[in-house]
Amino acid sequence: MAVSGQGFCTSAWNGFLLQLKHGLAFAWAKFLAEAFIFIGKLSVVFINCGSCYFIMKNVTKDFEGDEAISSPAAPLIVVGFVTFIATVVFLGLFDETVLALLTCLSIDTDLNGEPKYGPPTFHDAIGKIKVDKSNAIQDGGWEK
Repeated sequence: MAVSGQGFCTSAWNGFLLQLKHGLAFAWAKFLAEAFIFIGKLSVVFINCGSCYFIMKNVTKDFEGDEAISSPAAPLIVVGFVTFIATVVFLGLFDETVLALLTCLSIDTDLNGEPKYGPPTFHDAIGKIKVDKSNAIQDGGWEK
Protein backbone atom coordinates (compact mmCIF):
# COMPACT_ATOMS: atom_id res chain seq x y z
CA MET A 1 0.00 0.00 0.00
CA ALA A 2 2.81 2.40 0.86
CA VAL A 3 4.66 1.75 -2.39
CA SER A 4 1.83 1.69 -4.92
CA GLY A 5 -0.96 3.62 -3.20
CA GLN A 6 -3.46 0.88 -4.08
CA GLY A 7 -6.04 -0.61 -1.75
CA PHE A 8 -5.31 -3.25 0.86
CA CYS A 9 -6.57 -6.31 -1.06
CA THR A 10 -4.81 -5.32 -4.28
CA SER A 11 -1.59 -4.58 -2.41
CA ALA A 12 -1.80 -7.87 -0.49
CA TRP A 13 -2.28 -9.78 -3.75
CA ASN A 14 0.62 -7.92 -5.38
CA GLY A 15 2.80 -8.66 -2.35
CA PHE A 16 1.88 -12.34 -2.55
CA LEU A 17 2.75 -12.45 -6.25
CA LEU A 18 6.00 -10.60 -5.57
CA GLN A 19 6.98 -13.19 -2.97
CA LEU A 20 6.12 -15.99 -5.40
CA LYS A 21 8.20 -14.39 -8.15
CA HIS A 22 11.20 -13.89 -5.86
CA GLY A 23 10.49 -16.93 -3.70
CA LEU A 24 14.02 -18.26 -3.54
CA ALA A 25 15.44 -14.90 -2.48
CA PHE A 26 12.74 -14.52 0.18
CA ALA A 27 13.31 -18.07 1.45
CA TRP A 28 17.08 -17.55 1.63
CA ALA A 29 16.74 -14.20 3.40
CA LYS A 30 14.23 -15.67 5.85
CA PHE A 31 16.55 -18.62 6.55
CA LEU A 32 19.56 -16.36 7.14
CA ALA A 33 17.57 -13.97 9.32
CA GLU A 34 16.20 -16.82 11.46
CA ALA A 35 19.67 -18.39 11.79
CA PHE A 36 21.22 -15.11 12.95
CA ILE A 37 18.29 -14.42 15.27
CA PHE A 38 18.63 -17.89 16.83
CA ILE A 39 22.38 -17.39 17.32
CA GLY A 40 21.68 -13.94 18.76
CA LYS A 41 19.08 -15.27 21.19
CA LEU A 42 21.41 -18.00 22.46
CA SER A 43 24.37 -15.62 22.71
CA VAL A 44 22.48 -12.95 24.64
CA VAL A 45 20.92 -15.49 27.02
CA PHE A 46 24.24 -17.22 27.72
CA ILE A 47 26.14 -13.95 28.15
CA ASN A 48 23.47 -12.58 30.46
CA CYS A 49 23.34 -15.77 32.55
CA GLY A 50 27.15 -15.85 32.68
CA SER A 51 27.20 -12.23 33.83
CA CYS A 52 24.60 -13.00 36.49
CA TYR A 53 26.62 -15.97 37.76
CA PHE A 54 29.82 -13.87 37.80
CA ILE A 55 28.10 -11.09 39.75
CA MET A 56 26.56 -13.56 42.21
CA LYS A 57 29.91 -15.28 42.78
CA ASN A 58 32.39 -12.38 42.79
CA VAL A 59 30.50 -9.15 43.48
CA THR A 60 27.66 -9.96 45.85
CA LYS A 61 29.34 -13.14 47.17
CA ASP A 62 26.05 -15.05 47.31
CA PHE A 63 27.85 -18.42 47.58
CA GLU A 64 29.75 -17.53 50.76
CA GLY A 65 28.83 -16.70 54.34
CA ASP A 66 25.89 -17.51 56.57
CA GLU A 67 23.21 -16.54 54.05
CA ALA A 68 24.79 -18.41 51.13
CA ILE A 69 22.51 -19.89 48.51
CA SER A 70 22.88 -23.59 47.92
CA SER A 71 22.30 -23.53 44.17
CA PRO A 72 22.39 -20.73 41.59
CA ALA A 73 19.94 -22.59 39.35
CA ALA A 74 16.74 -20.73 40.28
CA PRO A 75 18.10 -17.18 39.81
CA LEU A 76 19.83 -18.19 36.58
CA ILE A 77 16.64 -19.78 35.21
CA VAL A 78 14.68 -16.60 35.94
CA VAL A 79 17.37 -14.42 34.37
CA GLY A 80 17.57 -16.74 31.35
CA PHE A 81 13.78 -16.76 30.86
CA VAL A 82 13.41 -12.98 31.11
CA THR A 83 16.39 -12.48 28.79
CA PHE A 84 14.97 -14.93 26.25
CA ILE A 85 11.58 -13.15 26.21
CA ALA A 86 13.33 -9.79 25.72
CA THR A 87 15.46 -11.12 22.86
CA VAL A 88 12.41 -12.65 21.17
CA VAL A 89 10.70 -9.25 21.20
CA PHE A 90 13.67 -7.16 20.09
CA LEU A 91 15.30 -9.55 17.61
CA GLY A 92 11.92 -10.25 16.03
CA LEU A 93 12.14 -6.73 14.64
CA PHE A 94 15.28 -7.76 12.75
CA ASP A 95 13.34 -10.47 10.90
CA GLU A 96 10.66 -7.99 9.86
CA THR A 97 13.33 -5.55 8.71
CA VAL A 98 14.99 -8.15 6.49
CA LEU A 99 11.70 -9.02 4.79
CA ALA A 100 10.80 -5.34 4.35
CA LEU A 101 14.15 -4.55 2.75
CA LEU A 102 13.89 -7.56 0.45
CA THR A 103 10.37 -6.50 -0.55
CA CYS A 104 11.64 -3.01 -1.42
CA LEU A 105 14.53 -4.49 -3.41
CA SER A 106 12.17 -6.81 -5.29
CA ILE A 107 9.80 -3.98 -6.18
CA ASP A 108 12.69 -1.80 -7.31
CA THR A 109 14.07 -4.64 -9.44
CA ASP A 110 10.68 -5.38 -11.00
CA LEU A 111 9.96 -1.74 -11.83
CA ASN A 112 13.41 -0.77 -13.13
CA GLY A 113 14.99 -4.02 -14.34
CA GLU A 114 17.77 -3.62 -11.80
CA PRO A 115 17.98 -1.86 -8.45
CA LYS A 116 17.85 1.89 -9.06
CA TYR A 117 17.06 3.42 -5.68
CA GLY A 118 18.93 3.15 -2.42
CA PRO A 119 22.43 4.06 -1.23
CA PRO A 120 25.35 3.61 -3.66
CA THR A 121 27.08 1.20 -1.28
CA PHE A 122 24.04 -1.08 -1.52
CA HIS A 123 24.24 -1.13 -5.32
CA ASP A 124 27.98 -1.84 -5.19
CA ALA A 125 27.35 -4.82 -2.89
CA ILE A 126 24.52 -6.13 -5.08
CA GLY A 127 26.72 -5.75 -8.17
CA LYS A 128 29.40 -7.92 -6.60
CA ILE A 129 27.04 -10.81 -5.87
CA LYS A 130 25.02 -10.78 -9.09
CA VAL A 131 24.95 -14.12 -10.82
CA ASP A 132 25.32 -14.50 -14.57
CA LYS A 133 21.82 -15.40 -15.75
CA SER A 134 22.84 -16.82 -19.11
CA ASN A 135 21.59 -20.26 -19.99
CA ALA A 136 24.59 -22.61 -20.22
CA ILE A 137 22.71 -25.25 -22.20
CA GLN A 138 21.55 -22.77 -24.86
CA ASP A 139 25.05 -21.29 -25.00
CA GLY A 140 26.59 -24.63 -26.00
CA GLY A 141 26.80 -26.60 -22.79
CA TRP A 142 28.68 -26.40 -19.52
CA GLU A 143 32.11 -26.59 -21.17
CA LYS A 144 31.76 -23.10 -22.64
